[in-house]
Amino acid sequence: MQHSDVLIVGGGLAGLSAALQLAERYQVTVLAKRELEVSASQWAQGGIAAVLGNGDSFDAHVQDTLVAGGMLNDLPATRFVVEHGPDAIAWLRAQGVPFDTEQGALHLTREGGHSARRIAHVADATGAAIQTTLLERARQHPRITLAEHHVAIDLITNRHMDIASPPRCWGAYALNATNGRVETFAASHTVLATGGAGKVYRYTTNPDTASGDGIAMAWRAGCRVANMEFIQFHPTCLYHPKAKSFLISEAVRGEGGVLRLPDGTRFMPAHDARAELAPRDVVARAIDFEMKKHGLDCVYLDITHKGEAFIRQHFPTIYQRCLDLGIDMAREGIPVVPAVHFNCGGVLTDLAGRTDLAGLYAIGETAYTGLHGANRLASNSLLECVVFGTAAAHAIAGAEPPPVLAPRPWDESRVVDADELVVVSHNWDELRRLMWNYVGIVRTDKRLERAAHRIDLLQAEVHEFYANFRVNRDLLELRNLLQVAELIVRSARLRHESRGLHYSLDWPQTAAPAAPTILVP
Repeated sequence: MQHSDVLIVGGGLAGLSAALQLAERYQVTVLAKRELEVSASQWAQGGIAAVLGNGDSFDAHVQDTLVAGGMLNDLPATRFVVEHGPDAIAWLRAQGVPFDTEQGALHLTREGGHSARRIAHVADATGAAIQTTLLERARQHPRITLAEHHVAIDLITNRHMDIASPPRCWGAYALNATNGRVETFAASHTVLATGGAGKVYRYTTNPDTASGDGIAMAWRAGCRVANMEFIQFHPTCLYHPKAKSFLISEAVRGEGGVLRLPDGTRFMPAHDARAELAPRDVVARAIDFEMKKHGLDCVYLDITHKGEAFIRQHFPTIYQRCLDLGIDMAREGIPVVPAVHFNCGGVLTDLAGRTDLAGLYAIGETAYTGLHGANRLASNSLLECVVFGTAAAHAIAGAEPPPVLAPRPWDESRVVDADELVVVSHNWDELRRLMWNYVGIVRTDKRLERAAHRIDLLQAEVHEFYANFRVNRDLLELRNLLQVAELIVRSARLRHESRGLHYSLDWPQTAAPAAPTILVP
């Protein structure tokens, strides 16, 4: 049994932002599934959006976010995040994040969907710079305990306690992947910051840790989820057998990159007047259309006309990674395909990150705040992490602490070691393929029906396995991915329209009025 004032599940930008601000007053424990360097935040390239330049405005940033989000965004949440953008950048700079500057001022770039230059960045590896800076500060903080290689299993709720008080979260059970033991982490406040669920699909830009753990655990604990049908496919993931999940940043198109077919034909102007600067869902669908039309494995992103010096200065990480794989982006197009990148839906929260369950908060990609609507605007994700990490920290600081109680320990008395794990590996592979084929960029009612049927069967198999054998990381992740897949399909079947990231051949029109899809356990 380990007790802390605040338990944070997840060590990316959202989790570390909350941890560093809470640690001024509280003992904080941060659980990470693997090393703390492994997170979607670490891989973020483009930057963080905020109104910082002359000629830009909060209203313009809000409007760009609403347009990208198919007008399904929650306006108060969108305005809340946008208006706290400059404070978020200031806080990160105060932590020591070395944002690029030009003549003493922040250098701001522009990305698809933005009407102004408002992306603060650290070359083309912004996430890595932020994560490294905050992680160094967290490692040095005396009131922060970092527990790596701990896989959260389930939230501790009243059913794990011998009490009859109003429903509340009291911490979490987690598997120590180093020794195979399940440990009890009791806490007065619990924050889910576990990121997205990209691994539910066959192709994704997400790290292997992105298995929707926070969303699945919150749902099992009785929390509502919203807008799970809106899965963002990043248009440009590097297509190469050795380039697992490597993203080609939005900023490459923002700085003049164009998309071409293998014969050199540029195709985006035929799909949208904004061409390569159209929002991600438009670009991803256009690439998907051209690949299917011409029977292609990929298309090509060409920025050769900007010259080698420009490319090496602005995109050193991408340039070197491509070069290591035998692709010289200064002289040839980069082969790219769409891949799952971001979950716009998640655990329903208020503007302080509070969920339906007292004592439980959700922040970052795990949460649904209403900011993203039907599609996320580029570089609003890192902004959301800092803004809601801060908001949750303030809410926890102002909350009345509950009594310190001891949950029941994890019960392994009726399970045994698994004799074989082929069920886990086989079902994992089948799930990711069926989600890619049936619940992908373009959907139909029939495809969704088939997906729902298969997911039900897979869940029954995995539930039986979970009930009878000791847990391991692969089993826990598969259990959560199946739960998230079910929520995605249920949400998609309820949306009888095409909007943003959800495009149905059976419901091609956009319906009115715009309304979120909210699922209740």
